[in-house]
Amino acid sequence: MWVLVASFLVFFKQAGFSMVEAGFIRAKNATNIPTKNFLGFCMASMGFFLAGYDIMFGKGGGFMGLSGFFMRGAENPSGVPTLAFWLFHPAFCGAAAAIVAGGMAERIKFPAYLIYSLLVSALVYPIVGHWIWGGGWLAGLGFADFAGSAVVHTTGGVAAVVGTIVLGPRTGKYRSDGSANVMGGHSIPLAALGVFILWFGWFGFNPGSTLGVGRGELISLIAANTNLDAAAGGIMAMVTVWILVGKPDLSMAMNGALAGLLAITAPCAFVDPWAAIVIGGIGGVPVVLGVLFLDKIHVDDPVGAFPVHGINGIWGALAIDKTIGLRVSREEELRRLDIGEQGLESYAGFQIVE
Repeated sequence: MWVLVASFLVFFKQAGFSMVEAGFIRAKNATNIPTKNFLGFCMASMGFFLAGYDIMFGKGGGFMGLSGFFMRGAENPSGVPTLAFWLFHPAFCGAAAAIVAGGMAERIKFPAYLIYSLLVSALVYPIVGHWIWGGGWLAGLGFADFAGSAVVHTTGGVAAVVGTIVLGPRTGKYRSDGSANVMGGHSIPLAALGVFILWFGWFGFNPGSTLGVGRGELISLIAANTNLDAAAGGIMAMVTVWILVGKPDLSMAMNGALAGLLAITAPCAFVDPWAAIVIGGIGGVPVVLGVLFLDKIHVDDPVGAFPVHGINGIWGALAIDKTIGLRVSREEELRRLDIGEQGLESYAGFQIVE
């Protein structure tokens, strides 16, 4: 029951990702992002059922599992019913896919994103997960990631930044002199709602990774660490951006809270609350510096996916680019992806002016 409830909370994070990313982009594309997140989770669920679970937890060696595809005779190291354990993980790999949507927002083709989501959930996330949680080579070296800082967020963040570099910046993002145009989000309140939903969902993400309640001491520690870390990250990001640009930018503070949540995901069961505050506070600073740095080197990450989530590693975005293409046409990008790709408007009856 605990694992199922935690799975439902982590699933609810998909709504949070959709709201954050929709709020941080322009109004003309506000339908496009939830569409990608919605279908991306559908692809993640199918991909992880057909192959991902067995690559992650199957027998086969240090690199990947090679047994039990289509969940037939699937390995179960958890001690809970197999399908409950399975359900917990599509919510995780769906989060990795949602991070990619944010980093490549406002210019990636819908079919390309669906393929991206399927590959992340059926192959990339499970292989990385096998290395750490499936008895793979990193586990053999003593690497510990309690709830997925590396497995989920690094995978998604790196995939996002690689895709962002391959796609190039949004049309008009950078001036001829190299300076950046501000393409502000159309609804900061919507993004704030998304951050609160993600924060709430993280109480399933981290405490749920215990896979059991026990006497309650461990899940209580993890939940407290999760909350304190997010709060510290938000405060330090706000202070940092206030010092650097002279204004307490809410969007940076929210990304700081998310950075804190990410930072505590791996050590949440191993540290005391005071250490969680330190970890979150430190995590809130580089997210601000990272956003500013990416603008300096002309890497256009509309929602700060890489500064929040990514650390290392690269996977094959280039081969997608050589087949069906990643990027929409310039005309579609300027006209609105909501119309060009989905045939819908987010705000019918309103004229969107940029």
